[in-house]
Amino acid sequence: MTNPLTVGVDGSDPSLRAIDWAVSEAALHHVPLRLLHASLWEHYDRVRPQIRSVRAAGDVMAEHIAASAAERAAKQDPTVAVSTEISPREGVAALLQAADDSFALVLGNRGRGELAGMVLGSTSLDVAARATCPVVVVRDGSPDGHGAFGRVTVGVGPEGESSAAVAFAFREAQVRGAELRAVHTWRAPLHGLPGTGLRGDASVPQVHEAGAVLDEALRAAEQQYPDVAVRHDVVEDRARTALLDAATTSDLLVVGARRRRGSVGMQLGQVNHAVLHHADCAVAVVPQEN
Repeated sequence: MTNPLTVGVDGSDPSLRAIDWAVSEAALHHVPLRLLHASLWEHYDRVRPQIRSVRAAGDVMAEHIAASAAERAAKQDPTVAVSTEISPREGVAALLQAADDSFALVLGNRGRGELAGMVLGSTSLDVAARATCPVVVVRDGSPDGHGAFGRVTVGVGPEGESSAAVAFAFREAQVRGAELRAVHTWRAPLHGLPGTGLRGDASVPQVHEAGAVLDEALRAAEQQYPDVAVRHDVVEDRARTALLDAATTSDLLVVGARRRRGSVGMQLGQVNHAVLHHADCAVAVVPQEN
């Protein structure tokens, strides 16, 4: 059985954009689409006496949100198999549970009730930090994620830390017929005292070493996906700066997130936070178990 692509829906404008993005993604990968709405109303109904004959307002609202989301998805692409699910849990818990049997999770960058000025909502950040499957956050104002630039970008970290993200990025590039840009950054050691204006010493051995790390990280995936055009990009800069710059001309930015066994807290590094908050395109966070 094929795991579904799961979208968190709550009726907000960002979640509607997430549905649109996810329908196209499901069609590309030939996977079913699951529209998940999380609500606590069922829980509270169960613990108070059922003396009313009229259905709870939360019940009606939840079903309306799910049905509207399904209608929107069907209009965009009727060939995609769509199902709806209403969970009696709160948003983060419901999505983390769904992650265990999802192809990926797709979320808007903000949900209902969150301030319009927020760049990234707490639910999206929490889920991206803890989910067991890839999480794609679709941002407000980002271009069409399936062809505007014809490019997927993946950030490649130190040796052995990005294999899951690389595999995900190659698969995305393959189904889209897109170029894959693989970015690996390095920093030259500084000489002299702070504030002297001296630049880093960009020695040739360091450049070659950084290039070798990138080549090795991509080797297996390049053999598996020989039709994907790959651009190896070794940049002397901070990783967050290089990736945010690359995102301006990408349809999707893919980054890895290390998951420590037995840890339940936030597991996102500074680079992940930066791209989730500020990238100009959709961002996929792919868990990498250590």
